[in-house]
Amino acid sequence: MIFSPTLNNIEIAISQLKSGNLIGLPTETVYGLGGDARNSDVVAKIFALKGRPSFNPLISHVCDIEMAMQYGEFSKTAKLLAEHFWPGAFTIVVQRKANSEICDLTCAGLETIALRCPNHEIANQIIKGFGAPIAAPSANISGHVSPTSAQHVENEFGDNLSTIIDGGECQIGLESTVVAVFENEVTLLRYGAITIEEIENVIGGRVQIANLKDEKSPKSPGMLLKHYSPNAPLFLDCDKAQEGEILIGFGDMDCQLNLSKTANLQEAAANLYKMIRQADAQKPRAIKIAPIPNTGIGAAINDRLSRAAEK
Repeated sequence: MIFSPTLNNIEIAISQLKSGNLIGLPTETVYGLGGDARNSDVVAKIFALKGRPSFNPLISHVCDIEMAMQYGEFSKTAKLLAEHFWPGAFTIVVQRKANSEICDLTCAGLETIALRCPNHEIANQIIKGFGAPIAAPSANISGHVSPTSAQHVENEFGDNLSTIIDGGECQIGLESTVVAVFENEVTLLRYGAITIEEIENVIGGRVQIANLKDEKSPKSPGMLLKHYSPNAPLFLDCDKAQEGEILIGFGDMDCQLNLSKTANLQEAAANLYKMIRQADAQKPRAIKIAPIPNTGIGAAINDRLSRAAEK
């Protein structure tokens, strides 16, 4: 059920979390399916409801860097990045503290932990009120298109999720950038709104790029080869559609849906999942996507599309 973000309803969501239940909560990236990151039984519910493989780690969401440092070992570089990009669409993977209360299942049995402080007032109110990290992967069935509105979440889970807090449409619309930071070495694990160039400007050095399609032992969410997919076959780098197909355009072109008529990549990112869902709801023979420049956040858009597309 969808609830407006009143103080009373936010307290209901916090109470649900404290009772070991799951909630749908908004962030600036996509909506999350949230539960207590410390409780293995709760986290198991997340994996079960999503149909997500348990070897795929989850991000633990915190309200500030002080909460994050209770659970992860932050080097000077990791702290610098957190101070610069938090709150925001930026996830940092660091070593788990030896006494960390975050359960093994949240971290997929790894000795590392993925942490993010979202830039969303409602999300941070809920995390702060709960008083501990919330494991919150995207609130959709695993492999499906990620949700950017409360209605998308309800469409995915129906009565299986009793509490969804409506925070409006997501501002960014793509999952966070993920980096691993060990001492001074920074490695990109997932493209997102924060670009490699922005990270390098902060650290004053090079960012390494990991194998971003590591099926066997993903170190971050979003590294599976097939992900973010609609029901209809999706094809990339197209400039026209045949009868029964839908073309999602970019820039000045003839198409049924357009990510950004002005070729604005930020606007395209915010519209991506919503428009793929809109197209898929019409049950087309195929969904075709216009070419997207592979610069800035365009690299993140193309990363998601490559995982959603037919090979």
